[in-house]
Amino acid sequence: MTRELLIKSTLDSISKLPDNKIQEVSDYAEFLLSKLDDQIIASGIQKLIDENSTYQFLTDEEEIYTVNDLKERYCLS
Repeated sequence: MTRELLIKSTLDSISKLPDNKIQEVSDYAEFLLSKLDDQIIASGIQKLIDENSTYQFLTDEEEIYTVNDLKERYCLS
């Protein structure tokens, strides 16, 4: 089903609902848009961080400890 047909079918279904259920659908659509906006903002921030050299020292940091430095080892099973 294409996007246009899906939207038309959804609108036809919504038009048959009582007012209180239409409000629920509207609230849910707003919730989904809000989640989408949050994801877009988070990915934009992550992209800025990845492209910025400010945090480059974190990836360039040398390993100063090895497994041989451990006094005790714990196994998770």
